[in-house]
This record gives sequence, structure tokens and C-alpha cells, in this order.
Amino acid sequence: METALQGIEHAYERSADGLLMTVGYSPAYFGRFEQSLPENVDLPMPKALAPFEDPKLDTPDTVVHLASDHSQVVLGAEEALKGNKDTLNGVDQPDATLTDAFEIADRRTGFVGKGLPAENDDVEGVPSDEIPEDSPLYMGFKSGFKNNQASEDRVSIQRGPFADGTTQHISHITLNLNQWYNQDSRYQRVAKMFCPHHAAEEAVEGTGNNLNTDTEMDKCKHAKDAAREEGVIGHSQKMSRVREDDKPIILRRDFDSTDGGQAGLHFLALQRQISDFVKTREAMNGTDLAEQSAVGQRNNNGILQYMNVTNRGNYLLPPRSLRALPPANPPSTKEENNAAA
Repeated sequence: METALQGIEHAYERSADGLLMTVGYSPAYFGRFEQSLPENVDLPMPKALAPFEDPKLDTPDTVVHLASDHSQVVLGAEEALKGNKDTLNGVDQPDATLTDAFEIADRRTGFVGKGLPAENDDVEGVPSDEIPEDSPLYMGFKSGFKNNQASEDRVSIQRGPFADGTTQHISHITLNLNQWYNQDSRYQRVAKMFCPHHAAEEAVEGTGNNLNTDTEMDKCKHAKDAAREEGVIGHSQKMSRVREDDKPIILRRDFDSTDGGQAGLHFLALQRQISDFVKTREAMNGTDLAEQSAVGQRNNNGILQYMNVTNRGNYLLPPRSLRALPPANPPSTKEENNAAA
């Protein structure tokens, strides 16, 4: 397996202009071992994370995530991993393949970037000619603001044999964009995506590039006050409640999709512990806010009413040295053993 992975790595530089890759393993994979994962690795089986969702719980052994600014790079790397290409970008590929060790259980594809959603508006759930031409995502706004992303250090496991690894949550979400664009006004979309203040002050220009590095939630009311006084809460407004020292705790890598002929979102998040993602999702649900105001569990509660979670899965991304079929509890490094002594 390691030989196959190195084959595609040697063909491209490790960057968005070349090829980026992660390899993750599920609780089902680690359940094959007699030993348990180390105590500091938080990797529970996936579960529904809201009272109104009923997702399929994904349990493949392994997930390989390939990403690039160039679609042909991802497609070529995929074929090489399956043994269908002898050379990749002029580099000879090894005989070893991922399909020597695994059967392919599922294949998910997607995109993110200026203009791509508008180019892919001919699927179910997308109103014709409504997606802004310069939007990087289906819902018409920029996402992943720099100051709304955790650092790699914050999401890395700090000690033990899996130090410098991380955990990954992957969900698939279908989107109801007909309602988002045809029933809601621009004012309502800004209020629900960001906060009522931003809508009233017309603080979001176009897709939100004018906001630069963050969504400026410090200018908005606390989510609880907005729920009671405005009757609507913004998605970003709710998410601002989940920060440590005013910094986020998850690193998002989500992207849009037309898998199954339906507008959707593959929400991929990296965090030190899966519990960090659960905490973040609970804030997004806003159940506590709905119980204390006229805001509904989904209606006027951020963007929940436009989304349906179909799949959830949890994975451990080991450090590079353990990325190929890791045991559940490998020996600690020499440095750690010396430190413990």
C-alpha cells in the first residue's frame, strides 16, 4: 500500500497546484485488532448528530482523499492507485495498487472554486441561472474564512504513537437550493448565513469577499439575543459560540458535489478529537436557542432547513509513518519512551 501511495506522490509536487492526499481509517478497521486505540485517540463509531437527521453511518475500512486545483491530476492519480496507469505525469508507476489490499466501497467527487457551482447547475435541487457566477459554493457565499479555520497544530493529536495525526469527520449533505434562492430574498439569505445585522447593514457584498479574513461576528448580537429579538439566527452567528481563546477548533475542507445527480456538499472536517466536531455540530443545531425563543428547530435557525444529512463517518488520519495499514496501538517512538522514562 505504501508503495502505491508513493507512486502518485512522486508524480506531482505536494501542493494545491500538484496533488494533496490524506489516508484515514475507520473505527471498523481498528475494530479488527485485539488491542484498542490509545486512550488519547477519540474515534467513536459515527452516529446521528441532530434530532431531525437519519443518516447512513459509513463504515469502510479506509478513505483516501485526493485533492488538486486540476481535475485531471485527481483523476489520473485515482486511476494509478487502481493499477490502470503505467505512468503518471511522466513518472513510472509501481505494480502495487490499492486494489491489491482493498475493494472499492464508494467513490465521491466534488468541486470548490469561483464559477464551478454555476457551471454545475443542471442537477436536481438547483434553480436555473440563480447561482452567482463568481460564487465558490452552491449557496452563493464564500466559506472557510482564514480566521474561521483552526490551525493545523490545533487539530493535531499531541502525543502517543499517533502524534501529528488527526481525526476526520466526513458527512454528505443534500441541498435544497430551490427554496434558498426562489423563496428567500437576498436579505434573508444573508441573515441566515451570517446574521441579521449583516443583512440590515448590507455588510456582505456579493459572495462576501469584502469580509476578507473573517465573518465579523463581533458586530452581531449574541445568538441567544438574536433568536429572541430578531426571530432568526445566522449560521456564522451560531458557530461563533464554538471557539477556544477566540479561535476555532475544527479545520474545514468541505466541497460541493453533484453525486447522484443532486446538488450536495461533502462536509469534511479535521479536528484533534471527534468530540470537537460533535461540539461544533451541536452549536450549529441551535437546539438550545430554539427551546428559548420563537426560532424553529430548523426554520430561521441558520441554514438547517436547506440541508439534509445523508451520510456520516469518522476516521483517524495517522502520521505519515503509519499511514499504510497501521495497527491499533503501535509502539511509541523512541523519543517518547525516553521522555516517559
